[in-house]
Amino acid sequence: MSSLLLRYQAVRAHTGALAAVLSPEDSTAQSMPDASPAKWHLAHTTWFFETFLLLPYLAGYEAAHQAYRVLFNSYYDGVGARHPRAQRGLLTRPSLQEVLAFRHNVDERMLELLSLPVLPPSLTALVELGLHHEQQHQELLLTDIQHLLSCNPLWPAYSTAAMPRSMAPTQPLPWLIGAQGVVEIGHSPGAGFAFDNESPRHRVYLAPHEVAGRLSTNAEYAAFVADGGYTQPQWWLAEGWDWRSQQQLSHPLYWHPSNGQWQAFGLYGMQPLDMHAPVVHLSFFEADAFARWSGARLPTEAEWECVASTTPLPQHAPADPIRLQPHTSADDPHQWHGQVWQWTQSSYAPYPGFQVAEGAVGEYNGKFMVNQYVLRGSSCATPPGHARHSYRNFFPATARWQFAGVRLARDTGL
Repeated sequence: MSSLLLRYQAVRAHTGALAAVLSPEDSTAQSMPDASPAKWHLAHTTWFFETFLLLPYLAGYEAAHQAYRVLFNSYYDGVGARHPRAQRGLLTRPSLQEVLAFRHNVDERMLELLSLPVLPPSLTALVELGLHHEQQHQELLLTDIQHLLSCNPLWPAYSTAAMPRSMAPTQPLPWLIGAQGVVEIGHSPGAGFAFDNESPRHRVYLAPHEVAGRLSTNAEYAAFVADGGYTQPQWWLAEGWDWRSQQQLSHPLYWHPSNGQWQAFGLYGMQPLDMHAPVVHLSFFEADAFARWSGARLPTEAEWECVASTTPLPQHAPADPIRLQPHTSADDPHQWHGQVWQWTQSSYAPYPGFQVAEGAVGEYNGKFMVNQYVLRGSSCATPPGHARHSYRNFFPATARWQFAGVRLARDTGL
């Protein structure tokens, strides 16, 4: 059995395991327009393999259902019509059982396809893209179900396992001297898989600066809240202050006051806020305001990548569990990966020389390069092996339900 087929089976099985603890009711509900039901994630990732692999490459394959072409198309206008994103929770049919049967059938036919004696490079490239696409949806499935469960006054937990707690005491914030002058960033050709938005590798200029040697913590952010950070407009960008005021925000998403202490809702249910853990579920506006209050700023994505690249990527075994909540540990002092995505001040835009791929798969990243900010690193919910130093995640400035936090930076003079 080929390594590609083994990877396919492992990734697909992991998605199934994440969804297996959910009830049919959990799997169908949609808590907000930006989130999708778990059932839709299961179907959409399967639709991807059917649409881009089985239909064009496997002789005699016929689509499972013509309606799926519309129901489970996310944003590929080149493929055809799409069901409105904000109405995915209304798709009570097909049932969860029918979606799982769809997944099983596609997996069986993918086994047939990937067992062919010769696979063209275009096919294997699309399988790799599909697997990394599914890993993205594994994380989205978790963030979306967390938001859904947070809307339930019973505060139900996704996981009944014990939540990991931060054992290491928070140290004073260390600073790392960043590279200065002309540097190269972006995906290195031949270094394995990367999404198209990570290329081409190119040169940028960096002024003297430092980047924080760890993530900002809940305790540090709680000090910002206690100091009136959400009531003082001088820390906020004008658009951010208007948004904060309209939403009447006074603390991060999922924080709840209880008898003078903070609690936070997560995938382990409602828990006392772990003050030593990295702060999480912040919007860009909140992260930026906190950075200004701290006498610092957010790093650029080039600054982040150059400093992070001096540290090897974490090594994971295929069976390593997802932790579901960030926490501080002595064996991860810098926290580049596996804790929270880290907002940068960089707008999400194409690198110099970026080329959009031909066909519908060219819609994967390029057309979203407007009105969003880049996040770097990876989170506790990112599947093992999915992280890269060159990875460019992106969300609008108001997004709070993702596992997003803060790493500070500061200028050190010209």
